[in-house]
This record gives sequence, structure tokens and C-alpha cells, in this order.
Amino acid sequence: MSDHGTLRDAIVHFSSFANCKDFMVQLRWPEGKVKCPTCGAEKVTWLEKRHMWKCYSGHPSPNFSLKTGTIFEDSPIALEKWLPTVWMLLNCKNGVSSWEIHRAMGVTQKTAWFMLHRIRVAMEGKTYNKLAGEVEADETFIGGKVRNMHKERRIRAQRNSVQGDKSIVMGILDRGGTVRTKVLPNRKRRAVEAELRENVEPGAELYTDALQSYAFINDEFAHQVINHAISYAEGKVHTNGMENFWSCLKRTLGGTYVSVEPFHLKSYLDEQAFRYINRSMNDLNRFVYGMRKCVGKRLTYKELTGKTMVDQHG
Repeated sequence: MSDHGTLRDAIVHFSSFANCKDFMVQLRWPEGKVKCPTCGAEKVTWLEKRHMWKCYSGHPSPNFSLKTGTIFEDSPIALEKWLPTVWMLLNCKNGVSSWEIHRAMGVTQKTAWFMLHRIRVAMEGKTYNKLAGEVEADETFIGGKVRNMHKERRIRAQRNSVQGDKSIVMGILDRGGTVRTKVLPNRKRRAVEAELRENVEPGAELYTDALQSYAFINDEFAHQVINHAISYAEGKVHTNGMENFWSCLKRTLGGTYVSVEPFHLKSYLDEQAFRYINRSMNDLNRFVYGMRKCVGKRLTYKELTGKTMVDQHG
């Protein structure tokens, strides 16, 4: 593919298993020598008919494939379908639905849904570095509109809260380009304080709205407040970066995915954050970077559907 490949280029290129193999080998073993993912031995043989390698170190799992040790492991779906699907999810600004993958790749909608969630695991960002400089913090509500709910749920929602049964998401954005999100149980001081202290360097320039939960942080950060009842920006005092992120997120959830269960909301937040953080990359570079993150991660269907939690608790 060219340095600025398109989706069409990706589909054509990865329609050949040989090209898939070359790409995965370069991705996983950039030094050019294939090694057993179990023991690290280099004494391996490629079994052409089975599309696998065999390791001769004498351990219980001698055979391994291009998928072993990645989010694709144990999937019967060919890499010729997996790689274009990864390309689409990483590069489509508003995401891609399981129904679209179902139609485009010739797999069932249930399989496409599982594929997309596996890819979202790779898009998950984990870092222990705290944000510094100019930082925005804001929160939003994710969920259906109360007026569109079933009558019984609507009555319950209106009785309990004006926001209904929505999930609360907090976002912290470094104006240098990084964003982090977290589903919170509420917007009270304890929950907000914990997130800020975990993710923001003391002394950072912190911009928030007038929510009272932020009042405690004036001594810890260079905190400035924008009151949205009066204006949305006063010089550099604003949360417009986070508002932009929320706008993109809600278009994705409401327009592409339509309905997202709270149990899976974190995965969709990771997906949107990945594209936002890497928005300056071209499609090919974003795809290669995302594919590198596919190695060393795994998601089973039981984990995805929460059945392992049910099994553990009886």
C-alpha cells in the first residue's frame, strides 16, 4: 500500500493471505526472525498447508499461528477479513456498526459485534503519566432521552432524577492532545476528586465549569472556572475541547451504534479516545499503530457478555 492508503487499498491488499502474513510477521517480529510466542525459541518451521508454525522446544503448545498471542487468537475468521475490519474501526470518524461489518465482510451480525469489541480492547489506552500544562475537566450524561423511554421507566427516571437512568462520564483533556474518560457512579466531590488526583499533576492549569464538586481543588491546581450560565469562554478559560469531544462521542453513540449498554460503555469511550488522541495521523499510520496494540491482549465471549462474572458469583 502507499503511504496514504485508503480503505479500498487495504481491502485489495489484504485480500491475499501472503500479504496478510508478510504484514503480521513484520509487525510482530520486526527483526525478521519468527520466534515462538510461548518460549521465545527461534527453531520453528512454517507449515504451509496449515498456515502455522511448529516449535521444536518440546513444550505442550508447539503450534502457533499469526493470530496466537493477539486479539485474533482462536478466531475462525480469516485475517483477510480481520485486517480491513480493524482499518475501518480505527479510521472511521464516527465508528462503524456491527451491521455494516456483517454486510461488508460476510459474517453474522453477532460475529461482527464480537470482532469490533475485540478491536476496542486493543484501542484501550493505559498510561500512568499525569497530565500537566493546560487541562480541561468536564462531565456529561450518556443515555437515551427520558421522553423516549417506556412509560414505566420514564416515570421512574423522572421521579429519581431529571437526568433519568443515564450514565455519568467524566473527561479530562490535556490541550496538548490527550483525553481520558471514566464512567463515574455520581458527580459528587469524592468521585471527581479521585479522578483529578489520579490523572492531573498538582499545579497544572485546570479549567472546569461551575459544578460545586470542583470547588475543593483550588489549593491543589491553578483552577479557573467558566460559568456556562454567563458565557462559554473567557480567553483561555473554557472547556470547549471537552465539549467538542462529547459532541463527537454522542454523534457516534447515537448515530452509528444507536443503543449502547452501560456494561459496554467503557469500550466505546476507549474507541472514541483512541481516534481523538491519534487524529493527526494518516489512516495507514493509525492502522499500523493500532495493530501493534493488538498483540498481547485477549477478550473471550464470556468476558464480553459478563458470563464469567456470573460464573464466579454462582
